[in-house]
Amino acid sequence: MFPIRDHNPSSIRPIVTWTLIAINIVIYVLTLPGSQTGSTVWAYLALYPLAITNNELLYGLLTHMFLHAGFMHLAGNMLFLWIFGDNLEEQMGRIGFLAFYLLAGLAAAGAQIAAAPYSDIPMVGASGAIAGVMGGYLLLFPRAKVDILVIFIVFFKVFTLPAWVMLGLWFGLQVFGGFTVDGAGGGVAYWAHAGGFFAGVVLALPMFLRRGGTAFWRRTHGQPPHPQAEYTRIPRVTRR
Repeated sequence: MFPIRDHNPSSIRPIVTWTLIAINIVIYVLTLPGSQTGSTVWAYLALYPLAITNNELLYGLLTHMFLHAGFMHLAGNMLFLWIFGDNLEEQMGRIGFLAFYLLAGLAAAGAQIAAAPYSDIPMVGASGAIAGVMGGYLLLFPRAKVDILVIFIVFFKVFTLPAWVMLGLWFGLQVFGGFTVDGAGGGVAYWAHAGGFFAGVVLALPMFLRRGGTAFWRRTHGQPPHPQAEYTRIPRVTRR
């Protein structure tokens, strides 16, 4: 189950969002597993919580956001950024959105380091920064429609959910994973996801309050300030 699109079209060319996606793809290609040079660069630029705790290799706080551990890791992150990034970029402006993205990524890294400060397992991925984008999106557009693709054994179907349901469920799963999985043991950095999401809400809060806070929700009904896109329904398909 994963989102494939929202119904919230942007009226701008999201140059920053496109550029971030391009940079992540290029760096992934340059650091492909199996390449000795690529693997060396990957290991050098990753984030190591133990090193940060010892005030070393601090550049990893930034560089880890542009590294990925595999194709599916990259593809999933870029899909989420593609879906939710353009709308925040439109609301915040290009410079504001870039600053927001990087600050959310730093906050996400801080959350994971706080959860496992002595871990020497490298941390990589744009997930924390993109989680921040998702948190900001939730605050501004809680009732925007998001299409979710559900694949179950021999069939798949697209369901449309309000953003608050999809993003709220995603956040809850990250918190649950954070409490039930040992953060020092590697795998998914759940606290980075949860921390980035929370940071995104906090960072978007000043803009939300300038627009009237809950009065903004009452004016917009939690939906985008323009007609939502409508798509042709994808029928349920059974694989044989």
